[in-house]
Amino acid sequence: MSEATVGFAGMTHLGLVSAVAAAEKGFDVVCYDDDLGAIERLGRGDLPVAEPDLADLIARNRDRLHLTAKLDDLRQCDVLYVAPDVPTDGDGLSDLGPVSALIERVAPAMAEGAVLVILSQVPPGFTRAIAGKVSRDVSRDVSRFGAHLFYQVETLIFGRALERALEPERFIIGCADPAQPLPAALAGYLDAYGAPVLPMGYESAELAKISINMCLIGAIAVANSMAELCEHIGADWSEITPALRLDARIGEHAYIAPGLGLAGGNLERDLATVIALGDAAGTDLGVVRAWQANSRHRRFWALGVLHDHVLGKATDAVVAILGLAYKQDTDSVRNSPALALISALGPYRLRAYDPEVAVNADWHPDLAQAHDALDALAGADAVVVMTPWPEFTALSAADIDKALRGRAVIDPYGVLDGGACVAAGLDYFCLGARPRVPNAGDKE
Repeated sequence: MSEATVGFAGMTHLGLVSAVAAAEKGFDVVCYDDDLGAIERLGRGDLPVAEPDLADLIARNRDRLHLTAKLDDLRQCDVLYVAPDVPTDGDGLSDLGPVSALIERVAPAMAEGAVLVILSQVPPGFTRAIAGKVSRDVSRDVSRFGAHLFYQVETLIFGRALERALEPERFIIGCADPAQPLPAALAGYLDAYGAPVLPMGYESAELAKISINMCLIGAIAVANSMAELCEHIGADWSEITPALRLDARIGEHAYIAPGLGLAGGNLERDLATVIALGDAAGTDLGVVRAWQANSRHRRFWALGVLHDHVLGKATDAVVAILGLAYKQDTDSVRNSPALALISALGPYRLRAYDPEVAVNADWHPDLAQAHDALDALAGADAVVVMTPWPEFTALSAADIDKALRGRAVIDPYGVLDGGACVAAGLDYFCLGARPRVPNAGDKE
C-alpha cells in the first residue's frame, strides 16, 4: 500500500472517478462529500453516474475507499483534491460558486503542511485568487497554503473516465512557482501513474486545459463542415477520414468524426470562457464564434432530414428516437442533441429508448418510454439514432423494416448497416454522405 493518503472532496463524476483510480493505484483514499445522503447512496452502491467498469473497481477497492461526510476526516489527507463537477448554464457559462464554497469548507479542516489541489476546471485567474484569499473568519483562512496550493488539469471524458484517470497522457500542474519542486506527497502520488509531469504557472495551466479543448473543437468544426459539404456534392466523409488519420499532422486519434454539434457542456463552456476572455482583452475571436455557430447549426441536422423526408408527408407522424444520452457509455443528457430534437418535435408523437437514460415526462407532451429498441420502432414513420450505443448495431435491417410503419432510417453516426437498410427498401441518411433512397415505392 502506498504511504500517502489522498482525499477527494466532491463525490460527483470527476471526484468519484478520480478517487477510484487513486485506490486502484494502491492509495488509501478519503472520499468526502458534505451531502450525507450522497455518501450513504455511494455506500449502498447507488452511483451518481454511469461509467464503464466503475462499479467493479469500487467493489475491488472498497477497503481503500473511505466514504465520509465528516470534515475532521480530511486531517488524515496528505494531498486533498477539490473535485466537484462544475455546472454550466445553457450558454456554457460556469457556476464557480460551489467550488469556491467547497474550498472554504475543506481548507481549514486540513492538516498543516497538507497539499490542496484544485481539480475542477476553473478559468484563468481562479487559482491565484484562491491562493491570496483571506476570509473574514481567520479560522477559515486559506491563504496559508501558499506554495501548497496547486491546480491540476482534469482529463475526464464521459464514457472513458476510468481509462483516462488510470492511464493519463501527462499531468499539467499549475503552481505558484513552477521553478520549485513539487511537495513530496504530491510528487509521490503523481509518480504512481508513470506519466510526464508538466509544472507551469497557475494561469498557464488553467489556459492549457482550455487550449486543448479549443484544438478539439477546431477539429470537430472541420469534420462537421466538410461532412456537410460531402452530403451535397456526392463525396463520402467515411472515405476521407482514413486519409486524415494517416496524416502525422492530424493523426489516428483526431476528433474528425462528424457529429451533431458540441454536447456534454465541457467544450461549450470553454467556448464561452474564451469569448469572454477575448472580449475583455479586445482580441479577435471571430473564428471561435464561428465554431460556436457551426455547432448550433449541426445540432439540428436530424430535424432537417425529418422535415424534408418525413414530417412534410405525414401530419400524424410517429418518430422513434434511439438514444437520449449525449454520447454512448454515459447517462449524462447535458446539452444532448436528442433532447434538443425532442423539444423541436413538439406536435408529433415520439417513442424513445436509451439503455441508461429513462424518459422524462417534462421533455415532451407525447413522449413514450419504450422497453427496448424494437419496441421504440413499432409503428413509427421514422427512426433516428441519436446516441451511437453499441447495442444498436445488433438491429438488423429486416427487423427495422418489419417494425417501422414508414421507411426513414436517420443514422447520423453510421451505427446501422446502411447498405442492408437500403437493400431492405429503407431510406437511409447518415452524416457526411448523400441520402441513400431506394427506388422502391412507399411502404403500405
